[in-house]
Amino acid sequence: MLTIALDSELMTTFDPRSLIYLFDMIGIVACSISGTILAKHKNFDVFGCLLVSIVTAIGGGTVRDVILDRPPLFWMVDMSYLTLITVSSLVMQIFFHPNSRRVDKFLKLSDTIGLSAFTLIGIKVADSMGANVPVALLLGVITIIVGGIIRDMICNEIPLVLQQEIYISASLTGGILYFALQNLGVSAWIADISAMATIFTLRMLAIRYDWQFPTIEWKY
Repeated sequence: MLTIALDSELMTTFDPRSLIYLFDMIGIVACSISGTILAKHKNFDVFGCLLVSIVTAIGGGTVRDVILDRPPLFWMVDMSYLTLITVSSLVMQIFFHPNSRRVDKFLKLSDTIGLSAFTLIGIKVADSMGANVPVALLLGVITIIVGGIIRDMICNEIPLVLQQEIYISASLTGGILYFALQNLGVSAWIADISAMATIFTLRMLAIRYDWQFPTIEWKY
């Protein structure tokens, strides 16, 4: 039986226990796939790919829960997380060709889906624990970036979040929209979906049109 480690404060009239859990599972699968794609592209073996997919999918949520002092860790009490990570990673290893010309596209798409879902999950978990808005936004960002940073470091890549791409800013924009809609009294499920859609759209537009933040330089 699936257990949900979210507080009762996350409940709304649209049965968001199931909805939030679904978002969490979507993020888990997306991040597992992104980790597997990069590891497979780097010619890791089966267990190497699986390890990368695990740290990518649950690394950020684990750090978030440790910061919030929120035991037990979600993936220790609900084996659905590790099961889903394992299955999705193995499926990708079987059917994904590491030399495909679409490696970068697949990686960025799955990473964007994970960004949308995990930002929202991190914010809602922090909010349910009584964190103020800036801290909740920070923990939403931590939920998504930590796993990706570990993934990129293991695979000897420059972490995506340290580059000029629109990434953390998309997460923060969606988070701010979530709290704005919440303060306006909008139904929780509408605020959830609006925040995720905003994050996903901003990130995909940034990829499509190569939007980047400029570097700061002092010219003399």
